[in-house]
Amino acid sequence: MRHLLPALILAAMLFSCTQAVEKPAEKVSYEHPIPYAPRQYVCYQAAGPIAIDGLADEASWQAAPWSEDFVDIEGELKPAPTYRTRAKMLWDETYLYFAATIEEPHLWATLTERDAVMYMNDDFEIFIDPDGDGQLYYEFEMNANNAIWDLLLTQPYRVDTIRPKYINNWDIKGIKTAVHLVGTLNDPSDEDQSWNVEVAMPWSALKEMAPSSRRPLPGEQWRVNFSRVDWHLDVRDGAYHKKTDPTTGQEQRWPEENWVWSPSGRVDMHQTETWGFVQFSDIHAGAGTEAFEEKPEERVKWALWQLYLQQLRHRERYGAYTADTARLTLPPVAIEGYAFQPQLATTPSMFEIIAKGPDAGYWHINQEGRLWQSL
Repeated sequence: MRHLLPALILAAMLFSCTQAVEKPAEKVSYEHPIPYAPRQYVCYQAAGPIAIDGLADEASWQAAPWSEDFVDIEGELKPAPTYRTRAKMLWDETYLYFAATIEEPHLWATLTERDAVMYMNDDFEIFIDPDGDGQLYYEFEMNANNAIWDLLLTQPYRVDTIRPKYINNWDIKGIKTAVHLVGTLNDPSDEDQSWNVEVAMPWSALKEMAPSSRRPLPGEQWRVNFSRVDWHLDVRDGAYHKKTDPTTGQEQRWPEENWVWSPSGRVDMHQTETWGFVQFSDIHAGAGTEAFEEKPEERVKWALWQLYLQQLRHRERYGAYTADTARLTLPPVAIEGYAFQPQLATTPSMFEIIAKGPDAGYWHINQEGRLWQSL
């Protein structure tokens, strides 16, 4: 920790010289809206070729485990989804594969062009943060027309910076997608069953933001989440239209449903810290199973996320970040033989929170929500 002390002392001096607010009377705290319990999934290797046709009927797909059923994005704060959604994953040397079954009695999609704002239709979404740093992550959306929207997020929308939050002209080169409909699209005269999607994302694109710029090794974990947007529909003049709220007395659109794999507790898919964990296995699907390994360092990282959110609250309430850990509420970190003792380096516009890891090195988080490790 010696190499950090000069920076900490300098930051404290800078803060004391430029602090523009009175000393707060109360410390800041943070309590997540729902229990912190990111979903976990083991992604097995495909035992043979995968044809991207929307059917996902190969033996490897049949053997791959399903995710849990999707829940409301706010978790237990809202009722369970009306329709079932679940997903599964596979990988091989060239692609990372996704498949999902989306129960839907009213198949509807109007968008057909690439990079349209797909969540304005019913859609299925994939979010991937390969290195788990909360920055530079992938967002992918598709609808029942097999139209896709792929973009690169530089950082979550909550971050207070002027730089662009996303790069819309970024494309996943070589991606393969397919949709299989069990029903008829845009036909209100019958009742449908589901739409099923299949996606193959090449490692050549995904590894750009991955640790060591490569595909994951067996046992490594990436942060991933899935989302489904489902609009309430009315039938008028023989066609589907988004439902409007009659209680408002005007043509106000009825809010969409947001159903996800790993809930965030808020209507915000860009809380990367609440996404699920996907662990990659070199076992071929159907040839055995592998237990998911919960890593103690994730408890430290979640504690840092909570302090990060406290710092944002402190600045909102008092006009500045704090350099005093006594002004924050330290979250409990239940690791045997480990003491969570974070340190702060703060200026009027920036902060860095540093904590020793349970095994080796130090974990850091800054005012942009960037999380990283140093040795």
